Amino acid sequence: MLPKQDSSLWRSACKNRINMAFKCEDHLDSLPLPVQRMHLIQVDSVQRWMEDLKLMTDCECMCILQSKPISAERDEQNELMLSSQYSTCDNLQLLLKRAWIISTELTRIAQKLEKNRWQRVHSMTVRVNCHVRSMINEYNAFTRNSSEEMHQFEKLLVDKCSEFTAFTERCIQTEDEQILKSMKSSIHETLTTVAQYFGQLIELVLTHEAQNLLRQIELSDSVYITESAISSLFSLTQEGARLCRIIAKEGGVAALFKICRQDCFRCLYPQTLRTLASICCVEEGMHQLEKVDGILCLADILTDNTHSEATHAEAAAVIAQITSPHLTFTQHLSSFLENMEEIVTALVKLCQEASSGEVFLLASAALANITFFDTMACEILLQLNAMKILLAACSDKHIVDTPYSRDQVVTILANMSVLDQCASEIIQGNGVQLLMEMLFERPSSGNSAEVAACERVQQKSAVTLARLSRDPEVAEAAVKLSCIPRLIKLCRSPTERNNSDSVLVACLAALRRLAIMSPDGLEDSDFQQLVKPRLVDSFLLCTNMEESFV
Repeated sequence: MLPKQDSSLWRSACKNRINMAFKCEDHLDSLPLPVQRMHLIQVDSVQRWMEDLKLMTDCECMCILQSKPISAERDEQNELMLSSQYSTCDNLQLLLKRAWIISTELTRIAQKLEKNRWQRVHSMTVRVNCHVRSMINEYNAFTRNSSEEMHQFEKLLVDKCSEFTAFTERCIQTEDEQILKSMKSSIHETLTTVAQYFGQLIELVLTHEAQNLLRQIELSDSVYITESAISSLFSLTQEGARLCRIIAKEGGVAALFKICRQDCFRCLYPQTLRTLASICCVEEGMHQLEKVDGILCLADILTDNTHSEATHAEAAAVIAQITSPHLTFTQHLSSFLENMEEIVTALVKLCQEASSGEVFLLASAALANITFFDTMACEILLQLNAMKILLAACSDKHIVDTPYSRDQVVTILANMSVLDQCASEIIQGNGVQLLMEMLFERPSSGNSAEVAACERVQQKSAVTLARLSRDPEVAEAAVKLSCIPRLIKLCRSPTERNNSDSVLVACLAALRRLAIMSPDGLEDSDFQQLVKPRLVDSFLLCTNMEESFV
């Protein structure tokens, strides 16, 4: 069975784009979209050190100051100079950094508590207390219109942290094991409450910030303000699925598609679509996309020739995201089937006219995912001569320039190979030669994502050969191109397949299919070990086989 398409790895192939691991929760490691970091305006090292100092303040000093930050003078001219766009993003990043530190410290406290490391528990509790107060003070310094509910949670959290600190201080003042044992359960309970209040406060804060950004996007007519808000929103989406869910629940998908339906914001379409792709890695985002007829909007963008290639590429990225076979919540996209022919046609055209490897990667990834999404897509691709276009693109090393791009192409070929008409297209486009070359796919570095992509290329090319070799003409071409010796090498040499069991199974299946068509192409030992036994027996033999260097 052909493995599902990895929706994260095609993202990680692009420069400045993220991953999406096999699960979008990871990532949405991920696949993955350039993180538009805000930049300092000509700051020197001393100023940068002063900025970082806020997060490295000594705990004892903070305790003496009762965790009150030293405020900056309003008229100070030598403070760090920030652009207006940088300020919002930087404040949010600072908040998230504080939240991550606090979350990590709470986890470590629980671990030290289990080992009865009371001194460490107390010192870490003091540190958490400081970080919580600093986070609240820093947030209140830049936020506006914070709710009464948020203030209540701030007070609850601060009070509970103070109680927690006092509790642990009493623990280090006694050495009686019985007393400490009796206090341990209470400390556990207090720690759990602190973590609960902290989580609820962060949820409220992030929801509040998402609402502010979305309000700017919905109400502003200024391209600059809207661009800044979308940039900040995109930065939030890169912090994980939790934030994507919050943004989706607050109407982020609807607000962004509203931008994509206004001509005055055309210059913002690529950035807006990139943000949409990030949000749609979670189920809430997909449901919102369906509600606002997002598929129809994407189809309109892809089929509108007046849009830039960048806009088309980002629309393709959204399509690739929402059709990812690794998502379990795509089946409700009924509107996609209604627009599928238009979308597939536009994506094939984008592959044909792609000016860069990144554009081709995004378009071909969307097509590859669609072939999993619905079998009718393969028939549409055949009618559009997509096989010829993809095979021709593979000969251009500037367009198909990475294992990730070849992974998309061979995925499409493998899924199309179930159609009987596909064999003649493969022969005409010299596709068997390409599949043979893909059996030699090797990573250029030790990067794990690239290694995994190379394994998928080898596996899927073997699967495609196995399927197509039911046609005698394809099988004959494969034999002439020495596919059998290569398949044998992959079966017998673990290093050739990077010790991949999935590649081994695919190669055994392809070898057995070709052996039926050309039994004379195998030596007797290969036939007896790799073809004649049951597949599982040959698999076990090859996985336990010592590599021969003779």
